[in-house]
Amino acid sequence: FVLVASVKMAAPRTPLAAVGRRGASVLLPLLLPLRLRGGQCLRRPRPRCWPCSLRGYATTAASETGIPQKDSGLAPNIEGPLQNYESLVRQGDIKHDENQKKVVHCLQKLHEILQGYNPGQKNIFSQFFERSKPPKGLYVYGDVGTGKTMVMDLFYSHAAVQRKSRVHFHGFMLDVHKRIHRLKQTLPKRKPGLMAKSYDPIAPIASEISNETCLLCFDEFQVTDIADAMILKQLFENLFRNGVVVVATSNRPPEDLYKNGLQRSNFVPFIAVLKEYCDAIQLNSGIDYRKRAGSRTVRLYYLTSEVDVEAALDKLFDELARKQNDITRPRILKVQGRELRLSKACGTLADCTFEELCNKPLGASDYLEMAQHFDTVFIRNIPTLTLAKKTQARRFITLIDAFYDHKVRVICSAAMPLENIFVQKDYDSHADDARVFVDDLGLNHKVEDLSIFSGAEEIFAFQRTVSRLTEMQTEEYWEEGDRGGK
Repeated sequence: FVLVASVKMAAPRTPLAAVGRRGASVLLPLLLPLRLRGGQCLRRPRPRCWPCSLRGYATTAASETGIPQKDSGLAPNIEGPLQNYESLVRQGDIKHDENQKKVVHCLQKLHEILQGYNPGQKNIFSQFFERSKPPKGLYVYGDVGTGKTMVMDLFYSHAAVQRKSRVHFHGFMLDVHKRIHRLKQTLPKRKPGLMAKSYDPIAPIASEISNETCLLCFDEFQVTDIADAMILKQLFENLFRNGVVVVATSNRPPEDLYKNGLQRSNFVPFIAVLKEYCDAIQLNSGIDYRKRAGSRTVRLYYLTSEVDVEAALDKLFDELARKQNDITRPRILKVQGRELRLSKACGTLADCTFEELCNKPLGASDYLEMAQHFDTVFIRNIPTLTLAKKTQARRFITLIDAFYDHKVRVICSAAMPLENIFVQKDYDSHADDARVFVDDLGLNHKVEDLSIFSGAEEIFAFQRTVSRLTEMQTEEYWEEGDRGGK
């Protein structure tokens, strides 16, 4: 501050004598354009503001990197998601969809704004100046199979940001909880007879993530776990304040996230935070492209009522196992210090039953570990999933989400055709127990209004599961999942 004052008030020779001509020539351009917190500008800054909304598919602001943005048309000579989308349409790889194109226009605008975006750059003067608010991200929601993940992946592949990450929301929250656990393990142990000091790990974890990435792209943003729901507001507030930009896809609008969940009133403030930093835009084509006629590969879905179905699956497993450089044997995977035992595997091929994968207390971390080791998984004897099997249904949904996101190929045998595998029936045998549970917790809710008892969340999510399983039977998906040449 003394140096600035001397430059402005004293004779020309004073600052040069103090810091030297070369030092002054370096420091003056850095100091003069900056705005002091709570004070006035020493020199009028260059016009710059982030667009308050991308909802109208046009922006009027300049990006922080100085690349001009125009109200109409795209920034010249910038290859991005819009050009890529139009190219795919011209080549016949995808069909033109006006709803998709509107969303891609929004993503193109954000792509241009984020050219070279790097909020982590700091210097010795950073602590004295206000931090700019990051550009608003996008929250794309709509029905299953409408192309939300595709358009987000187009955006991500072209994003000219050095620190970026594209992750399934399940995997992201698992990583957050791992970081929290690791951080708590480093704290000094409580001395006998003394109360432990309260410690909040969320802010340091958010800072850690912000140092690793400034653009986070989430696939399948959904909240079903109360442990996640309770920390999201604080976690994302810190991420946004650190300059992280979020682009997400979801089947639910922001207002319906964690709908009817336990202690939802504590979660609701997160929705306001999400809306402040992300524009919500709907992508509803009215078409599930995954269910459209696509070329099918070998048969991948069998009914358990068919004659010799087990023999057919055994034969298919043997044929695929011959291509593996391994023997058929049991496998043990290490997951966060636990052992996940699989009774039959060969190389990147696993042969499992529904009971083995979904009747045991397994979760997303177990399924993600399987996705890292296997490119093809047999899932035998999938039962009809009623509300009596909500826990198993929830695990099955998580399993398919993890496998789909990692292009794992699945071969199934089930009691019912795919579209009828989940049956919503009245299930009253545990209604009294559920009411006692709610009373014990002191919750002011009706049992049927809570998603953990009604199965509403599972019914909603299973639409996505059926859609994804349908796509997973196509030849294109089968070829993408082949890791033989990778």
